[in-house]
Amino acid sequence: MIYTSYEMMRDCRADRPEGWRFLVVQYVPVMRKIVRHYGANQAGPEAALLSIARPDSPLFASLDPAPERVFVAGLRQSILEGIPAPAAELPVSLEAVAAAFEPLTLVEKQAAWLESMGYGAEQSGAMLRMAPATVAAIRARAAELLRGQTDRWRPSLLAENGRALGTEAAPPADGCLAARKFLDIVDGRTTWAGREELARHTDACWHCIDHFCRLLEAVSLLRGIEPLTEAEAEPFYKALNLPASRPAAWKRWFASS
Repeated sequence: MIYTSYEMMRDCRADRPEGWRFLVVQYVPVMRKIVRHYGANQAGPEAALLSIARPDSPLFASLDPAPERVFVAGLRQSILEGIPAPAAELPVSLEAVAAAFEPLTLVEKQAAWLESMGYGAEQSGAMLRMAPATVAAIRARAAELLRGQTDRWRPSLLAENGRALGTEAAPPADGCLAARKFLDIVDGRTTWAGREELARHTDACWHCIDHFCRLLEAVSLLRGIEPLTEAEAEPFYKALNLPASRPAAWKRWFASS
């Protein structure tokens, strides 16, 4: 039997045990990576799971088929809502960042934005399929551009403001691109016209740049993930008041991602 992330969302929305079990087994390992990256001193995946494991969670609201990477990008957003971010000592606005980075290409903006998400040059290079040295060079140029837009500056300014900038960029605007447009590029399915459309739109849309980067992050979060064993899943079942027994054989559907 093939059980997809979309079917899991449907079953969680209906408060069916099979949906919650699948969420535990397949996505608690992803939650661990998210919490470790964004909230090293915060509560672990147990708290993250309990914060989203309710039928009315916005994470399960969509009635449209959702590829796994889209679900994971949404999962990341839901978890971050529960991880407090300290106020930056030197705040910078998205408006200032957008003005500073206007001369950059789309991929250069992505390389800079991934720094605001806390990813180093090596991790970002893997996501963008470029050499870490190239990422570092782009970020050095971006830092100088940002320096020219601010009265107070230091090299870590973008990273220190990352959570606030991500929150500011998160709400979509009219005409923002669907996730499949970005996934087509990630998977090498897009046309030249599709690339041109995306490049034109992202010239002035930091929501879509953030969205694109979150989908790249989702690919990285899923890489190398192993589902929980029954013994590992049992404490999470108990936290959700689920029976420890699990229905027969699930298979992850990578074709939907």
